[in-house]
Amino acid sequence: MKRDYYDVLGVSKTASEDEIKKAYRKIAIKYHPDRNPGDKDAEEKFKEAAEAYDVLHDPQKRQQYDQFGFEGLQGGGFGGFGGASMNMDDIFSMFGDIFGGHGFGGFGGGGSRRPQQHRGSDLRLKVKLTLEEINQGVTKKFKVRKDIPCQLCHGTGAENGSGTEQCPTCHGMGVVTRTKQSIFGMMQTQSVCPTCGGEGTVIKNKCSECGGEGIVKGEEVVEIKIPAGVAEGMVVNVPGKGNAGRRNGINGDIQVFIEEEKHSAFVRDGNDLIYNLLLDFPTAVLGGDVEIPTIEGSKLRVKIESGTQPGKTLRLRGKGLPALQGYGSGRGDLVVNISVYVPKTLSRSEKEAIEKFRDSDNFKGDKQTKETIFQRFKNYFN
Repeated sequence: MKRDYYDVLGVSKTASEDEIKKAYRKIAIKYHPDRNPGDKDAEEKFKEAAEAYDVLHDPQKRQQYDQFGFEGLQGGGFGGFGGASMNMDDIFSMFGDIFGGHGFGGFGGGGSRRPQQHRGSDLRLKVKLTLEEINQGVTKKFKVRKDIPCQLCHGTGAENGSGTEQCPTCHGMGVVTRTKQSIFGMMQTQSVCPTCGGEGTVIKNKCSECGGEGIVKGEEVVEIKIPAGVAEGMVVNVPGKGNAGRRNGINGDIQVFIEEEKHSAFVRDGNDLIYNLLLDFPTAVLGGDVEIPTIEGSKLRVKIESGTQPGKTLRLRGKGLPALQGYGSGRGDLVVNISVYVPKTLSRSEKEAIEKFRDSDNFKGDKQTKETIFQRFKNYFN
């Protein structure tokens, strides 16, 4: 069973970004593979901490997690990478600024280091959706301007296939080790190699098109599937569709921020839809059948009982919006709020007809009826 991310890092739910980073670095150092060679339990704790940090250091992912828990990160492609499915290269490439390279000198184990792989940056998009699109789910196409692999060198950064050679500074390690005297004795520290930037290799002849970066500016049409049931403020994460990584590195993601368009007939309340029905006076008094629109575009025929009071609500089960996958199941309801139309002007014959009922006790209502109507209006506005 997954542990709470705040418990994993040993921080409070109000912890600052700096506190989260310090806590993660402390745990990462403790369970680092170089310090615990062959220890599977330490490796799992190392990955668990990386997963927790990935979520909590990102404001959007952290908000989703705080509000909806683990389900909020799994449903519909939202945040969270699932640390158990990531290998060490993924973790080192994503959080290289914390590790300062792939290892920590003086921890034992040593061994060879794998060259750092560059990760492209994420892109952010906004999309406005109608309630009809939210009801069914929709696929949107975007023309995105972003970093793409250089076609001339096929993303390698090397001219005419000249390739790369081992970095003369770090000898292919991607990191450099420095030893210095301290009050605790000789201490070793590691940092990213300044010559190769952690890659372990240098390009012999840089590509004339991309200058050795392996990426150029370009455009791509991206199809993004938005799941049914999303809501305003949610973020759909699309892995691997962001900026290309330098020299055939890892692609970034696209984060799609959801906005809702105002609907002409319905107001959204969670997964419920609210519809305001205005009855004419005769139908409210005598009863009758009315048609109620649905989000699918069809009409529902609903019976109005005679003597229906303003402020009464009808609840049509399962006629609202679907729950987002991972947030629940089923659909919300269609809530119909009833009010009664009172004409502002009347013809002479209409006035004469109404006057006949002015003194009728049946049209005045008793104290209990008036209190009930007042309470319904009070509940409606609350």
